[in-house]
Amino acid sequence: MADFVQAWKTGKSQKSARISFATPELLWQVLTAKRWELLKALCGAGPVSIREAARRVGRDVKAVHGDVTALLNAGVLDRTEEGSIVFPFEAVKVEFLLQAA
Repeated sequence: MADFVQAWKTGKSQKSARISFATPELLWQVLTAKRWELLKALCGAGPVSIREAARRVGRDVKAVHGDVTALLNAGVLDRTEEGSIVFPFEAVKVEFLLQAA
């Protein structure tokens, strides 16, 4: 509701990007614990190199490179023209429905 009120006052639309996964299992396959940790380190950081991302999470560059590739392929990360990686979102909201069969 706060977003709506802000948009109403400023006249600006509050658009949010969405990335969808076909199943919760696919979501957790893409957003593993290590990748989630990486996203937390990149949130708000702006463009960084893969080496810098690895340093921030205290992991091997090769392993982080594999995670970055998976997140790029899923559309969760972007690559700049200079070759850096960037998490282009201000926040993440994970939502799925679990209901009786």
